Amino acid sequence: MLAAIAAGTLVGTVALINPASAQPNNNSAKKLTKAVTLKGVLKHLDAFQDIADANDGNRASGTPGYDASADYVARLLTKAGYQVTRQEFEFPFFQAFGSSFAQVAPNPVSYTEGTDYDLMEYSGDGVAQAEVVAVDVNLTAPRASSSGCEASDFDAVDVTGKIALLQRGTCGFGDKVANAEAAGAIGAIVMNQGNGTPTENPDRYDLLIGTLGAPVGIPAVSVSYDTGAAFATTAGLTLRIEADTFSEIRTSSNVVAQTRHGRTDNVVMAGAHLDSVLEGAGVNDNGTGTAALLEVALQMAKVKPRNAVRFAFWGAEEASLFGSQYYVDQLTPAQVADIALYLNFDMIGSPNYVFGVYDGDDSAGEGAGPGPEGSAAIEKVFQDFFASRRLPTVPSDFTGRSDYGPFIAPGIDIPAGGLFTGAEGLKTAEEVRLFGGIADVPYDPCYHATCDSTTPVADGADRELYRQLGKKYKLWGNVNTHALDVNSDAVATAVITFAFDTSTVHGVRGPGRPAATGHGAHQGHAHPTADAHGHGAALR
Repeated sequence: MLAAIAAGTLVGTVALINPASAQPNNNSAKKLTKAVTLKGVLKHLDAFQDIADANDGNRASGTPGYDASADYVARLLTKAGYQVTRQEFEFPFFQAFGSSFAQVAPNPVSYTEGTDYDLMEYSGDGVAQAEVVAVDVNLTAPRASSSGCEASDFDAVDVTGKIALLQRGTCGFGDKVANAEAAGAIGAIVMNQGNGTPTENPDRYDLLIGTLGAPVGIPAVSVSYDTGAAFATTAGLTLRIEADTFSEIRTSSNVVAQTRHGRTDNVVMAGAHLDSVLEGAGVNDNGTGTAALLEVALQMAKVKPRNAVRFAFWGAEEASLFGSQYYVDQLTPAQVADIALYLNFDMIGSPNYVFGVYDGDDSAGEGAGPGPEGSAAIEKVFQDFFASRRLPTVPSDFTGRSDYGPFIAPGIDIPAGGLFTGAEGLKTAEEVRLFGGIADVPYDPCYHATCDSTTPVADGADRELYRQLGKKYKLWGNVNTHALDVNSDAVATAVITFAFDTSTVHGVRGPGRPAATGHGAHQGHAHPTADAHGHGAALR
């Protein structure tokens, strides 16, 4: 098996679910979607909740809850007859216990986390109270910015013992803050860029939710463009940042399972991240994607596909895609060429859902560009599935903010597609017309929160909101069962379709691909950015 890693000891803490016996003739979309039931998928969600309950309430990578989740998945897949490996990798574990942010002078102001500012992932621990110094900040439209990207940006200003104000743009947030720290800053603020217009590009103006990608030694927060602009133009500004954080290098793993039949030079990959955030059990994010993909794998275990199918359950996605990125980084060029396509399933049962399909051809013309050549054909398989059930869809931008990101990156260029029902973005009135639900409310009101569980109200969700959602939809805790049921069938349809024929993706019927062509050229995909239909924190 590609990238075979010696399997670790599989020790579980939760009794295994006994799935309905897979049939060898589940070899068509019609048969497989019949075998993949909502009941079967929900059993896995209950198991993940049980695992979280037994492990401090979460299944985050680098914790016993994640290890137990990986044990559960690996055991089921091994029992079903797959070739299963555990690929270990190291990643920077991060935990935030609390923060505060305030203006000390000229007028005292206290700011609210999640509304006025966000503590950046991998922020350093400690307190920084000092004068604020803007570093190469550009407030003039179109506001092109490379603020803090080069060490030379700090030559014209003195940030020693001060808090550096940095602007989004050009390079990663981690690079900016690391450079500020190296220049002597004791704290950092990253403001959104403010390019484009607030109406057409709200993600470049709103409160920035970002990750530094790796630990830094100084406290760091992010703010909206307007807040940052106000800071940049306030004389004598003194701010105070308090961050109570912890970070260290920990080990996690990916669980990878491959069919024992099918050509290995035209592999169909399908993945979902297995980890939750530290705040909760992650029943929707991403218990739904994991549970659906796992049940599909179990129900097609006896199928003999024409193309080998490789199921991947990624670790440390919530820590910035470390598991999937590590996997792709270990591939040789020949191994990359052997992967026909990648399917990604992340959050496919949001309570206030939309049916989002990754926009492989960029037909919506919004955000990032199209995926690598062949991605449009993957999108069409999903679109045809929903059309066959007379269900509407909306395009989900290829932001790169989930585990497909490393696969579609320039130089890898593996065609990709997938499903997404929404995260923290607000549902529009037009989407309510298409899918029902409640406008101006997040697709998942418990996104990255303790209430992403099978008992959301008991775990802190808004009781009245969930009462209203419960009147409009059938919910299983924080999961919309209609969305999950339909999307589980969509997962099954795409996987089994490509297991037997990838010709629409790369022009070859059945296994194999012309050796001279390899993957199609990358079609202008932009670097990952935040988006209303995105998932995870932005890196830059």
